[in-house]
Amino acid sequence: MSEVAFIGLGTMGRGMARNLSRAGYSMTAWNRTRRPLPAELQSVAQAESIAAAIRDKPIVFVCLTGPDAQRAVFDQALLDHLGPDVLVIDSTTTDPAVSVRLAEAVAARGSRYLDAPVFGSKSEAWEGRLDFVCGGAEATFRDAEPLLRNLAATVHHIGASGAGATMKLIANLLVAAQMASLGEALALVRRAGLDGDAVVRVFDVTDYSSGLIRGVSRATLRNERHMLKDVRLIEDLARRLAVPLPATAGIGPLYQAAVNEGLGDLNASGVHRLLFSMSGLDTT
Repeated sequence: MSEVAFIGLGTMGRGMARNLSRAGYSMTAWNRTRRPLPAELQSVAQAESIAAAIRDKPIVFVCLTGPDAQRAVFDQALLDHLGPDVLVIDSTTTDPAVSVRLAEAVAARGSRYLDAPVFGSKSEAWEGRLDFVCGGAEATFRDAEPLLRNLAATVHHIGASGAGATMKLIANLLVAAQMASLGEALALVRRAGLDGDAVVRVFDVTDYSSGLIRGVSRATLRNERHMLKDVRLIEDLARRLAVPLPATAGIGPLYQAAVNEGLGDLNASGVHRLLFSMSGLDTT
C-alpha cells in the first residue's frame, strides 16, 4: 500500500485517517493543534511540521475547516515543500475558486489536485460511509478512487477542478434551507402542543420528509455545528455566478443570529433553538 500524508485530524479527518490506516496505508499526519490520538489511530505517526509530514509521500490527503485554513496550510507550507508526481486529495468544504487556484498551483509543481469534499457526519466518517463529490481531471479521479473507496459509501466525479467544491455548496444550500424550514415547523409543533414522537412518526412515512429531516427532528425535539461558514460560501458562489437566491435569502442572517446567541457549536439544532426562543418556547 502507498504511504499517505494526512493533513488535518479534526472531527472528520480522524475518521478518514482511521479507515485509511485500517485499509493498510502507511500514514504520517499533521494537525495544526497536536492532540493525543485515539487507540485506533496509534499506528499513525504525527509529524512536527507539514514539510515533515509530506516529505517523499506520493499521496497527500487534506481535510481542513475551510478556505482560510487552506490558505494557511497550502500557501504557508504545503506548496513550498510539495514534490513532483504527488496526488493531492482535498476534502475541505471551500470556495470553488480556491479549489481551482490550488489545482493550478499544485500543477505548477508537477503534481495533481482533486477537490473531494464529502457529505456525512462524524459517525459516518468514522464508519467509512461518506459520500465524496470530486472535481479534477478524469485520470486524477481514477487514481484517487481506490483510496476514497476505503472511506466512502459512494464516490462521484462531477467534473473539472472546482466542480466537487461547487456540488458540495449546492447540496449544502438544500440542507440549510431544509433545516431553516424544519425549525419553523418544529416551533409550530411545540407551540401547538403536539406530541413530538407522534410528529416524527409521521415524518418517517411521508414523501415530503427525508433522512435528514427525520434525524434532525429527533435530535431537536430531544433538545439535543454550525453551517454559517458554508452559507457564506454559498452566497459568494451565487453572487459570482449571478444567480439570485430569493427563496433562501434569509438563511444567512438566521444562522448568523444563532451564532450571535452562542449557539454556533450546535448543528441545525442551534437554529431551531433560536426559532424556539423567538416563538416564546423553552429552549433548555
